[in-house]
Amino acid sequence: MYTLARTHLQTVRDLVRFAVSRFNEAGLFFGHGNTSAWDEAAYLTLHALHLPLDQLTPFLDARLIPDEIDAVLKLIETRVSTRKPAAYLTKEAWLGPYRFFVDERVIVPRSFIAELLPTALEPWIEYPELVHRALDLCTGSGCLAILMAEHYPDAEVDAIDLSADALDVAEINVRNYGLQDRINLLQSDLLTAVEGETYDLIVSNPPYVDAESVAALPQEYLHEPELALGSGEDGLDATRIIIESASRFLKPLGVLVVEIGHNREVLEPQYPDLAFNWLDTSSGDGFVFLLTREQLVEAGY
Repeated sequence: MYTLARTHLQTVRDLVRFAVSRFNEAGLFFGHGNTSAWDEAAYLTLHALHLPLDQLTPFLDARLIPDEIDAVLKLIETRVSTRKPAAYLTKEAWLGPYRFFVDERVIVPRSFIAELLPTALEPWIEYPELVHRALDLCTGSGCLAILMAEHYPDAEVDAIDLSADALDVAEINVRNYGLQDRINLLQSDLLTAVEGETYDLIVSNPPYVDAESVAALPQEYLHEPELALGSGEDGLDATRIIIESASRFLKPLGVLVVEIGHNREVLEPQYPDLAFNWLDTSSGDGFVFLLTREQLVEAGY
């Protein structure tokens, strides 16, 4: 098929159309940054051609040379045959305007917390300058730690992960953003390595997929580290540890922000004395909660 495609496909428009057809035919799953076959086709085509990722239209009818066609078709073929997320093929993932290096040592970044950090933590954090110490728990690629350093310019950030491989990737991203002096990478099983430390802000996007859902994940997710996906039968093992220990690691006015996927209805009944603050995200208000140290202490945690 691809030999024939090389003969008949000539323009960017041709290649994007061909990619959409192949992706739909193969039944690919899109949940790692792009949401449709069209978005994925446009992204991979533009990436292979070294074109701006936000400027497809001006180039749609540009005729391509054979080497360019081959580069795009190779990416399309690899995406279909391996079912790897596009981010692993291009070695990059985006959170808004921020680009991060990724490979199969880390989960592909896709946290709602990224969109909340600039302003959505008000009024709990009135001014960015009030955050002097911050912690990113289960940092993975280091993306949230980097965004905290960007949005809270006076903050020193600790970034923790259990996986040494993930921390190697995080180190690449920290170095790429020139934040080696402000972000401290630590290997730890959750909060173990920072016992005795306190923070103005703790954020975490921990593993939260329940066992039944892990067993039914599309093939694309199976390329991600298993450690970063599931967390016990109901997906909340890590979240419970975080909730029940966070107050010791928060300063008096400190806040905890945790992403838990679709687990709100499972989590809330387990903590009837906690009035979770559910933050509005682009997909609704059931995915990320905020708790203050005061709330945790009053509930006995």
